[in-house]
Amino acid sequence: MSLFRKIFGNTSKSDSPHSDKEGEVRSKYMPDINTPADERFTKNFIINGGRFLYALNQDEIHENFDNILLENDWYEEHVFCTNDNLKEIFKGYNLTFGTNEEAPFFLTTCESLVANDGSLLVCSKQLKELKLNDLPENIIVFGTTSQIVNTIGEGLRLIKNRNSGSIPTNITTIKNFESKEDDKDFMTYGSSTKNLYLLLLEDL
Repeated sequence: MSLFRKIFGNTSKSDSPHSDKEGEVRSKYMPDINTPADERFTKNFIINGGRFLYALNQDEIHENFDNILLENDWYEEHVFCTNDNLKEIFKGYNLTFGTNEEAPFFLTTCESLVANDGSLLVCSKQLKELKLNDLPENIIVFGTTSQIVNTIGEGLRLIKNRNSGSIPTNITTIKNFESKEDDKDFMTYGSSTKNLYLLLLEDL
């Protein structure tokens, strides 16, 4: 799969709105529901205000991570991170890993990347028992293309299948990546807005 060539290559957009199978009118700026899941996720994620950094290998992941630290002056800072694998991957940046909620950023994985709304599905494996409001304003998520699913329901089924007999708690989605006061509705009211970077590794 060449995700970026598919998404940012020559594409054509219709000037008329799309409709889904239930007759719902979709904005012409939203991805067509018949397009591949990876393309729908990326477009919806960007529409939500997320920052997307694609990598073909671990070297490119490190390069992108280094650029984030440089952009935000986060070298030699405290990092909210509870994932031992991520601590090992990013151990060469003089970062202090811990659970300081006042840290400049939260470094985490996710359970799934949801194509239909561009959200990230997380649970107690990433958040423990904390709410999104308790976490640092800035989040860096390490994800892979194999984690892209079509719907939240599909992501929830994967969580259940992966954790037979001990389903994680605190399951939620991260969706609001920038403040859009004019666009808030009852589905997003009260949500915590985060400045989010996605380090996405191609693994398919």
